[in-house]
Amino acid sequence: MKRIGLSALFLCMVVTLMSQDKTVQDLKNQASRTITKDPNDTIPKLWKVGGLYNLNFNQAALSNWAAGGDKSSISLATFLNVHAFYKKGKNAWDNTLDLAYGFVNTTSLGTRKSDDRIDLMSKYGYDVGKNWYISGLFNFRSQFAKGYAYGTDNAKTLTSDFFAPAYVLLSLGMNYKPNDNFSFFISPSTARWVFVQNDSLASVAAFGVDSGKNSRFEFGAYTTINYMAKISATATYTGRLDLYSNYLHNPQNISLYMTNILSVKVTKLLSMSITLNVIYDNDIKSVNDNGTQGGPKPEIQELVGIGLAYKF
Repeated sequence: MKRIGLSALFLCMVVTLMSQDKTVQDLKNQASRTITKDPNDTIPKLWKVGGLYNLNFNQAALSNWAAGGDKSSISLATFLNVHAFYKKGKNAWDNTLDLAYGFVNTTSLGTRKSDDRIDLMSKYGYDVGKNWYISGLFNFRSQFAKGYAYGTDNAKTLTSDFFAPAYVLLSLGMNYKPNDNFSFFISPSTARWVFVQNDSLASVAAFGVDSGKNSRFEFGAYTTINYMAKISATATYTGRLDLYSNYLHNPQNISLYMTNILSVKVTKLLSMSITLNVIYDNDIKSVNDNGTQGGPKPEIQELVGIGLAYKF
């Protein structure tokens, strides 16, 4: 009886092991099989998102350096450019966000800003055919911190601050968008608010507000052109041009806002970027070297940097 019992137990163990071995083999076969897309699966991708983050840092220290220069200097510049595009049926919703900040610190000059920008744009459109959309647009522009102009004697004059200025724009018009890389929006009906929340700037009627007022309402025509291009496997370009005319005050004076960013990938994490920004607004007065107020002039900013970059 013992032999019969042991034989039965041994037979059960063999059957169990064979069963487990078959199960393990089935799992291996399932894991190694090639997965192909069902040709009947036609669900479109609704969101297309991407962007670029860049961080540039530079440091120098001198001691008994015959060629001369400051004892130490540090510079930091960073920017983030992201976009999110939605498309479903005849509905399209484009969103872009640009954030930038940079500073330079030297022994003799102290800390000065080299870049400062907040720019959010959101645009909804309804397709009416041939790549044209009836669209509504929202745009917000401002900066993070105070800005100064520096005279010949190193004296500084406050020229801007957070929400001073800030531009809020609401526009209804037509948008031409043949692809995700190019769009042209034009509107004859645009409301724009200019905010100057710093009282010292508002008291001198900075950025076109009435003296002592913190805001100004404008109504006019507006157009914006946005373009993104992949120049090569390692180089990308992003550009934008905004034009605005205020019907209520000197409509012949066109306000211009233009940004250009060229990014070249050197290695997986290292890249070079070239930025050129141009602003002209007849309501923005310049500051002379002696600290007095001058007339409106084109504002030009050029930045070249090499540093860490992450594209997504």
